[in-house]
Amino acid sequence: MNNILDYTLEDLERYFTDIDEKKYVASQLFDWIYKRNIYDFSKMTNLSNNLRDKLSKDFTINLPITKKILKSKGTTKYLFELSDGNLIESVIMEHGYGISACISTQIGCNMGCSFCQSGKTKKIRNLQVSELVAQIMFIESNLGKKISSVVLMGIGEPFDNYENVMKFVYIINDKNGLNIGARRITISTAGIPKFIKKYALEDIKANLAISLHAPNDTLRSNLMNINKAFSLKEVMSAINFYLEKTHRRVCIQYIMLDNINDSKKCAIELAELLSGLNIYVNLIAYNRTSNSIFKPSSEKRIECFINILKSKGIDTCVRVKFGHDINASCGQLKANFESK
Repeated sequence: MNNILDYTLEDLERYFTDIDEKKYVASQLFDWIYKRNIYDFSKMTNLSNNLRDKLSKDFTINLPITKKILKSKGTTKYLFELSDGNLIESVIMEHGYGISACISTQIGCNMGCSFCQSGKTKKIRNLQVSELVAQIMFIESNLGKKISSVVLMGIGEPFDNYENVMKFVYIINDKNGLNIGARRITISTAGIPKFIKKYALEDIKANLAISLHAPNDTLRSNLMNINKAFSLKEVMSAINFYLEKTHRRVCIQYIMLDNINDSKKCAIELAELLSGLNIYVNLIAYNRTSNSIFKPSSEKRIECFINILKSKGIDTCVRVKFGHDINASCGQLKANFESK
């Protein structure tokens, strides 16, 4: 039986047309699921009894099982078990302007970033659209509040699950669905050039964040295996294509690793690499894992790095650190749970 959360509004319009129902029934169904949080077809009272019976035979609505919920100031982390027994994570962060959800897109990850906990595990499979949507729906149900923004920065590489991720984005952005504005959705990628270019041509223009983490190929290849497949030159070419097609600003993510990529030389190289582009740099304070050889940069080195970038005309900020006391970095909670 198919999970109805896998279906966009257009998918459901085609389904209803094929069974000789009106297209507008798809909007009614979306309203029940995404606005009223009703997951039982028998309770959707503006649909005919025959249609409710058919929907019950053709579809299911499944949300994940929670294995663990950890809370800290302003942060809650969820460990979910999927129908096949695999585990994924989601995190919410409460800001003055609303609640942001960081969700996973894969079980495991093949990008192999040396500083990332989830990068230490091989990809098992992509998450289905329904498994992406269900993370948001469960969190909203658990909190009793609406999610105001979504970042795809959890376990996995979103562009390695491109088709499902895009269907997910269209569903949560749909005014009949979760109605989360495109400007409040951010897709983070380690840098797969062909999908950056493909994304530039999509109808929806959610935000794009590129995990760069180094200003040259030698250092980036040491930190990120993906750079061995796609060089900085290729990634920067794709970023330029995206900027040309969308005229939208790109976020460059840069994790600060003590005495690795946080030198004055690295800051100058990074400024030269990004000069003249419609970007801003988001410096990330490293959240150290139990088995990591890396250490977070000192405040002094971060401040020096920021000052160099700003002096070169690069707009720069530091991401506020959330959840370091509850294993909130990608893959930490899952790894700790499985090890026990």
